[in-house]
Amino acid sequence: MAEPNKPEVAIVGGGIGGLALALSLHRVGIACQVYEAVPALQEVGVGITLLPHAMRELQTLGLAGQAEAAGIENLESVFFNRFGQYIYREPRGRHAGYPLPEVGIPRGRLHRILLDAFLERVGADRLHLGRRFQALTQDEQGVTLGFADGSSATASLAVASDGVNSAVRAQFYPGEPLAFGGINTWRGVTVRPPILTGRSYMRIGSINTGKMVIYPIADNVDGQGNQLINWVAEIRREGAAMNDWNRPGNPEDFVELFASWRYDWLDVPALIRGAQRVFEYPMVDRDPVPRWTFGRVTLLGDAAHPMYPRGSNGSAQALIDARVLAEGLAAAAQPAQALQAYEQARLPTTARIVQTNRSVPPDFINIRVEELTGDRPFGHIDEVISQDELRKLSDDYKKVAGFSLEAVRR
Repeated sequence: MAEPNKPEVAIVGGGIGGLALALSLHRVGIACQVYEAVPALQEVGVGITLLPHAMRELQTLGLAGQAEAAGIENLESVFFNRFGQYIYREPRGRHAGYPLPEVGIPRGRLHRILLDAFLERVGADRLHLGRRFQALTQDEQGVTLGFADGSSATASLAVASDGVNSAVRAQFYPGEPLAFGGINTWRGVTVRPPILTGRSYMRIGSINTGKMVIYPIADNVDGQGNQLINWVAEIRREGAAMNDWNRPGNPEDFVELFASWRYDWLDVPALIRGAQRVFEYPMVDRDPVPRWTFGRVTLLGDAAHPMYPRGSNGSAQALIDARVLAEGLAAAAQPAQALQAYEQARLPTTARIVQTNRSVPPDFINIRVEELTGDRPFGHIDEVISQDELRKLSDDYKKVAGFSLEAVRR
């Protein structure tokens, strides 16, 4: 039950960030309503990796155990060039000394865990489907949201968690373009025997010559020991048109790029062609903006800081946003002050991650090796670059993204 002097919050968007905010608000005694555009919530999408700082946020919500049970705990992260040659390996999650694991999980399962918790704790009557946001007005008393079906809703505050193409953000930044740098991606899931340890997160090649990110997200899916393997194919091409979010991907559109990627430990073309389903996406983000908060309205997750889907950080940052905002609202005497404090705490941090994901992403290790070798096979990686140098590249990204070992332990 919400305290009488606490605001009621309208959340636009019922994805991972929106549901996490609703659960975080419930945890601190603040009432909310969630408005979602789609008429039914389904388990869609492919895989997602929950890094230790994301698991920390789920632990705060009492959901870390469920997430871990629904996915696969990563043992290691391994980097290879496009010729299949080993570059660098590091332990991950608990195996690297973190107090929490790193988990690969189907995105739909994570969403279902959050949704089930919402329905149990907050209540089904607080979730409104088929409400596509159209416009808002606000005054000193509150915010009124208008929806495409002609309905409306009022609340003390409104939080936009409606994704990279946020309709709420567009009210305050009309005509804002997506930032597309010529990188297109295709994502799929394939049932096949475990690769390497069966707990390995693999990055192969680079976006300049073709890149694959591959990791398992479900164990023994057929009773014969096969795993559900999540994979992402990426390529940057000068002058390329953006992929379409709304159509299924066709492996024949890109598999030829990986035709020679057949190693003694993995046949990449076979992995791609064996996919149960493929989706195509452009790799886009938006330039950081100077503010998220406009009176009684603020932005959260991809609506606030859409970032390249690299480094498994988009969902983690949305989960952190949710906790910081909820706890700020619970502690503040004036809700408007809490929205400003949330923005001041989170905007600079996420802006740095957006810029880092563009310029020095986690797979910069592969890019650097490709530069040093002229995109040719090498004799031994130590003849190209030391393991200490590679480790520093990895550690520097973790610090910027907020999941260095020291930060998560704190």
